[in-house]
Amino acid sequence: MKARDDSALGSFWAEALGWRVSSEGPGVTNLEPEGFVYPDPVAVCLDLIASPEPKTVKNRVHVDLATTSAAHQAEVVTRLKDLGATPADVGQGDVPWTVMADPEGNEFCVLDSLYQDTGPIATVVVDCADPRAMARFWGQAMDWTLHKVTDHNAVLRSAKGVGPYLQFLRTPDVKTVWNRVHLDLRPYPGDDLEAEAARLRTLGATAIDLGQSDVPWTVLADPEGNEFCLLAPG
Repeated sequence: MKARDDSALGSFWAEALGWRVSSEGPGVTNLEPEGFVYPDPVAVCLDLIASPEPKTVKNRVHVDLATTSAAHQAEVVTRLKDLGATPADVGQGDVPWTVMADPEGNEFCVLDSLYQDTGPIATVVVDCADPRAMARFWGQAMDWTLHKVTDHNAVLRSAKGVGPYLQFLRTPDVKTVWNRVHLDLRPYPGDDLEAEAARLRTLGATAIDLGQSDVPWTVLADPEGNEFCLLAPG
């Protein structure tokens, strides 16, 4: 997640998720659950990266937070407002979830017990034009299991049946700028970074240049142009 102030936004999300700051350096704040050990799929961790560019459009990638009931949902919404979140209107109409924005305007939803046993992040949602095509690419890119696929949406989750879901949601909006919120993939310990990058390109990913210069990760885009980073093996 790009941030104008990674430390401040990191503090918000750490409090929102009940996580800890696992590491912090110039321009980067990393969050993960207490006791988390990669590559445990129980969580999708969050990295805040300093970026001066302002947010100009609705994010095409966002997180949905889990709650256990309508009462719990109301409690979470109140707590998030106290932390600095604000209600947001993205044209959602009358829905059972609450749409909010973090202190830098990044949209997220607070669900009403739609997903169970996921941890605080219920699902990561990616807007797209073709959920079926996205499910094919990401289902092969990750060792996650496809739970549902229609013309409207596709849902994946870790093959171990734990942690958050990954959902591709069909929307009419067209991607116009690079995504302030994006996915990072990391090969398993001992895997070869270049071999994994080649495999992803074979699946349909493309290499892109965002001006990242000499960095230890590889920047790619999925078949719909959503940027993602392939990190060095953990």
